[in-house]
Amino acid sequence: MNRTKVLYITQAAIIAAIYVVLVFIFQYSSFGPIQFRIAEMLTVLPYFTPAAIPGVTLGCLLSNLIFQAEILDCIFGTLASLVAALLSYLLRRNKFLVPIPPILVNALVVPFILRYAYFDTRYSIPVMMLTVGAGQVVSAGVLGMVLLFSLDRIKHIIFRTK
Repeated sequence: MNRTKVLYITQAAIIAAIYVVLVFIFQYSSFGPIQFRIAEMLTVLPYFTPAAIPGVTLGCLLSNLIFQAEILDCIFGTLASLVAALLSYLLRRNKFLVPIPPILVNALVVPFILRYAYFDTRYSIPVMMLTVGAGQVVSAGVLGMVLLFSLDRIKHIIFRTK
């Protein structure tokens, strides 16, 4: 295996591990109709490396499995993370657009998961779109952009490919 593949796999694994650890530490706010999943700040990492696509996706899947999420959540929550990460990667030429896909995709998908996987009827789907979307704005939008700008200063050190 060449050095580039090893670096890619290592970066993806580290991102997945950090995602899982953040969900574990902040599990009290990472699930439910009013969720604020701090680990979602990592969804800006496709700006730096394509390894973040499988990293964030695997992190989401593992977090859901570890915390015994319903199977529909494991499937569709993970697919939402994958789609959001791919779209963020495609928008990487404009750093201010990078957090938009995770915000929109999760705000649109997660409420349906909550309704049909967990039978959560406390709030309507449009209300859950607002609550999940608001959590995503803070985690992916605000915290994610703080992370992006912080890492942008040292990206040549941590995300080098050779």
